[in-house]
Amino acid sequence: MLQEAKDLQNRAVTQLVSSLAQGKTEYTFRAPTGSGKTYMMADFMNRILALQSNVVFLVSSLSKSELAEQNYNSFCALSQNGTFPHLNPYLINSESSGEGALHIPVDYNVYVLPRDLYKDRSKLKEEGTFLNFLETTTGNVFNQTTGKQIYVIKDECHIATSNLDELSKFFSVVINFSATPKSSQLQKTYVEITNTAAEEAKLIKQVEFQPDDDTLDVALDHFEETKINYINLLQVNPCFIIQISNKDKAEEELNNNIFPTLNNTKHQDLKWVYITGDKSGKGCRTNDSGLNKLPVSKWKEYMKGKESSISVIIFKMVISEGWDIPRACMLYQVRDTQSKQLDEQVMGRVRRNPRLLDFEFLSKDAQELASTAWIWGIKPKEISLPKHVNLYRNYDIENEISITPTKLKTENVNNNLKVEELLENKKSKLTGGNIFEMYRTLVQHENKIQEMCYEYADTFQKWRLFVENIGEVKKKYHSYITDYEKSMSVCDAVSFPYGSSYNETEKTLTLDDWVWYRKEGDTLFDEFSFDSEAEKKWAEVLKDIRQNSIQSTNLTEGNKFLWGKNFPLNSEIKFEYFSDGIHSSYPDFVMKDKKGRIHIFEVKSVNKSSALSINEEEYETKVRVLKECYRVCSKKTEHIFYLPILDNNTWKITKFENGNETTIDKSTFINSLK
Repeated sequence: MLQEAKDLQNRAVTQLVSSLAQGKTEYTFRAPTGSGKTYMMADFMNRILALQSNVVFLVSSLSKSELAEQNYNSFCALSQNGTFPHLNPYLINSESSGEGALHIPVDYNVYVLPRDLYKDRSKLKEEGTFLNFLETTTGNVFNQTTGKQIYVIKDECHIATSNLDELSKFFSVVINFSATPKSSQLQKTYVEITNTAAEEAKLIKQVEFQPDDDTLDVALDHFEETKINYINLLQVNPCFIIQISNKDKAEEELNNNIFPTLNNTKHQDLKWVYITGDKSGKGCRTNDSGLNKLPVSKWKEYMKGKESSISVIIFKMVISEGWDIPRACMLYQVRDTQSKQLDEQVMGRVRRNPRLLDFEFLSKDAQELASTAWIWGIKPKEISLPKHVNLYRNYDIENEISITPTKLKTENVNNNLKVEELLENKKSKLTGGNIFEMYRTLVQHENKIQEMCYEYADTFQKWRLFVENIGEVKKKYHSYITDYEKSMSVCDAVSFPYGSSYNETEKTLTLDDWVWYRKEGDTLFDEFSFDSEAEKKWAEVLKDIRQNSIQSTNLTEGNKFLWGKNFPLNSEIKFEYFSDGIHSSYPDFVMKDKKGRIHIFEVKSVNKSSALSINEEEYETKVRVLKECYRVCSKKTEHIFYLPILDNNTWKITKFENGNETTIDKSTFINSLK
């Protein structure tokens, strides 16, 4: 699993835990479907339970018992394998006591409740079992709380009902988890992982929408071609999902279009399954003789496996709820007047990364394949779709432009900073803050400091001693990691990725002579977007330099003067630096001049606008740490680094070459390339 993915999940959970210090009664956690929401939920609970033995979690899942059981099984696995050892989960269900009265034991700390088990005329409610459990756990009788606190997690909160609202007096905190929370829930304090951040960290796939007029037959042709690469490069048998409309239209769509297409000569070897959504399995069918021998209740579990023989799964409009199948890579939505627009929940079915845990060990082609989903459907209005770009492969750009990234070696810190020796003569301040306050202090520090704490502290007394002296530990750690001459190492050479994407903005520029091309269908586009006005203006500078430096603007002719935007998606062109944690700088542009030198640019601006509010202190800090990083990078990689800063219409450029820093203007920069 990429470190960027781990860091993204960890930062989000840390932010959510820290948010509790605000003392609110309700919070919302927003993350795209497929980004590891259940894992982060478990991490969040484990962090709280590690130090708060008086907290009990109630996880309210969807009405469908499959999701509740899925969450429960995940929590059990994460607890038993030692990932989150403080979790002690229990699944509440209506059959847990056989013929007698229902009973919920009180010696667990995570309770998973299928939402509709507690409703009018349900056994759990009518017998008073759940109410008795809450009263016993909290000691809340006659509004006097003497027991534990209950934190409620509403999973998929965008479709949760008010079933538990009448019991709110028993709950200390409510945390909403969803990819698409309601607007009212977003008004609460919330933490978010954006789609863009999840894509860049490879937690989820980027989506390529396919032509509206493609038939199912055309889409299946694409799938059969992709299937070969999936098996060869990823060792995964991929899955194609067909989403049909409501009950009235289902049989017509199946009999007139879907089954005839699947059964024609081209696609007759594809194994398919039709899932009706009926709890009894009525109407479900398949052309797989082996699967037919299993009860329908076992079909979904069988189809999840990466080596499953099932290639096509046909669903009604209900696939937005709860079922994970990472090998699914294509979604075809049958179009008719009844069809709904796709939303993030539906799209999420094909956006999970099938090789997330070992993604960093895949080849570039395999990574690109595992990071892409193809969708035929009604594009959601509220989602801003990225524009995809590709590298001019025929021009050998990958070999012409070779960049050496850098990484900070944290293992050197462990060897030099010995926490045992640092704290051996320290005495604990027994009158210090309470556990929860100390925990909030710990989680406000970067991940490495937290890791060092738990590597050192095998008892509560040592944990407390570490937190009480965390300032001194942090100071020592920072002194080691920011000594880039010792902590920075160079990595294997990389180039631009084969494909990337960017979000469209109004800051556009026409470019037909850089390393990227953009194609939609059979149409080539030469207009590209940039994140800021400063980026656009610097792109104009590089464009002019290239056009004035060589006879031909064709990439295949003249001197090999090449340049392009370093779009973060799929990019390995990055340089690690330290600023209250290890971060990666993805510079904005890379250029190779006529002499073969590599120039790297991170563009900044001090200009203020209505759309951009600059925090001057944060800006100065960021520039300062980048300068020190780039200074050492220029020495270790032999590339030339620049920080061009736009002030009104004037460029102030800091240049780093061979470890030396100078300040130049635009004309000096241009002359240096002649």
